[in-house]
Amino acid sequence: MNDIPQILIIGGTGKTGRRIARRLRDAGLAVRTASRTSGDVLIDLGRPQTWPPALDGVTAAYLLEPQVQAAEEGQRRIPRLVDAAAAAGVRRLVLLSAPGTEGNPDHPLWRAEQAVMNSGLEWTIVQPTWFAQNFSEDFWRPGILAGSLVLPVGDGVTAFVDAEDIADVAAAALTRDGHHGQVYVLTGPRAIGFGEAAGLISQAAGRPIRHVDIGPEEFIQAQIADGVPAGAARQMTGLYTSIRDGRAAALSDGVQRALGRQPRPFEDFVAAAAAAGDWSTS
Repeated sequence: MNDIPQILIIGGTGKTGRRIARRLRDAGLAVRTASRTSGDVLIDLGRPQTWPPALDGVTAAYLLEPQVQAAEEGQRRIPRLVDAAAAAGVRRLVLLSAPGTEGNPDHPLWRAEQAVMNSGLEWTIVQPTWFAQNFSEDFWRPGILAGSLVLPVGDGVTAFVDAEDIADVAAAALTRDGHHGQVYVLTGPRAIGFGEAAGLISQAAGRPIRHVDIGPEEFIQAQIADGVPAGAARQMTGLYTSIRDGRAAALSDGVQRALGRQPRPFEDFVAAAAAAGDWSTS
């Protein structure tokens, strides 16, 4: 779809956004990255006055909620942005969401999805499971570097999805026809436990790394002691508990449906991250 003159990437310097932007620029397309602190244009979802410069001239946009909040105001931000995008002439939306929203109005991203679906625009929703890059870029990287990944997941398994696959799907949905009205649940090709993941990373990094299980309540209290608000600590622990209880093990064919290929295996992510020095302690 080469008739799109300008593509806006909200969170364009983040984990998925920067990968999408790179793909689109490599394809010779005009891309505008936007975030609250960096990018081609600054945008703050809590300050609507920052939206018009970001949306000006844009006909396709990648949307995400940087701060998924249970609070009422947090759930209204994307719907308001969707309305503003439609008014500004945007024709196509791709929303980064999460699994588990279907039929669940209590999910913090349910309203965002409904706004996109009811916008009257072309739309695609991508719902990735846990990112493989959580091990190499943020959440779990400190534990990997320390040699002990302390999480309340027990022996539960999940199909970590590579952010490169998420970016491929989003880039395709932004630029090619055939993705309108699709909800793509994105997973890796197999579900593995954190113990196996730590073992694979340990082998690639050349030093011992292990997963250490911790009880959910103990984890909550540890997070609060580290300064995490109690509500956020309980919300995140609830997500980990879904892995612990076996509710995050399902595989999906979202990557195959969107791209016509299999998702990247976790082992390929590990090899790439190790080669990039993501787990180097020197």
